[in-house]
Amino acid sequence: MHSLFGIILRCNYLLVIDHAEKTMDTINKNLFLFWLLMSLALLPVAGFIMHPTRRVTIRFRHKIGAREMQLFNETYTNPFGEPITITRFKYYISHLSINEKELSSKTFLINEADSSSKTLVFTTGITSPQTLSFVIGVDSLLNVSGVQTGALDPLNGLFWTWNSGYIFARMEGKSDSSHAPAHSVNWDVGGFRSPYNASRKIQLTIPTDIIKAADPVIVIDADLLKWFNAKHTITIAQSPLCHQPGKLAMQLADNYSTMFTVAQ
Repeated sequence: MHSLFGIILRCNYLLVIDHAEKTMDTINKNLFLFWLLMSLALLPVAGFIMHPTRRVTIRFRHKIGAREMQLFNETYTNPFGEPITITRFKYYISHLSINEKELSSKTFLINEADSSSKTLVFTTGITSPQTLSFVIGVDSLLNVSGVQTGALDPLNGLFWTWNSGYIFARMEGKSDSSHAPAHSVNWDVGGFRSPYNASRKIQLTIPTDIIKAADPVIVIDADLLKWFNAKHTITIAQSPLCHQPGKLAMQLADNYSTMFTVAQ
């Protein structure tokens, strides 16, 4: 009798457990379906957070007015009628950012003599690149950190001393208007200490048609004529040489900070 009663109790227990498991399975399935539907519904909202990456290409194009820059082979005329043949043109950029979000912590050397240096490619999650900014110059800490490698290697010829730091931008050439030896023009702009900090931040607006591109290509034109008369008047006859931080370097930096535009 007791044995039969025990069998009945065990059967009832198993039935209750089975029912409970089936109920939990149903609940779990319902919870999963609810989660799936909510996830699908939230996809448009989450799109601004979880979005695919895109490739952004930035190309620098150096010009003299409307003409493409040619090293050594072309003679140009500046706004004051002074002839000049360009032999070197290069500069450092750092803190390259889109929408004020830094693309890279690296410092890049843009060199007219090295075409590969004028194209930079980045992968970013920014969906709507509206502004592009960068600094012409090298961080003050790097200026006093001794010998660097890569773009900042002294072999690139843009390092003065530990005291003066890096040359941020260089333009060299020849001009009959220059009274310097061999009619040379040599403007080396640098300086990271007050009151002669020659770093300059550049901010550019990106055109709408470029913003809409799947993998935008941003072409930045740099017009060397701006070195002569953007904010300050600087002639070759009066100032053919600049080799240290100071007033002339600051004026040149002010001028060339206006030379960049985004090509349409």
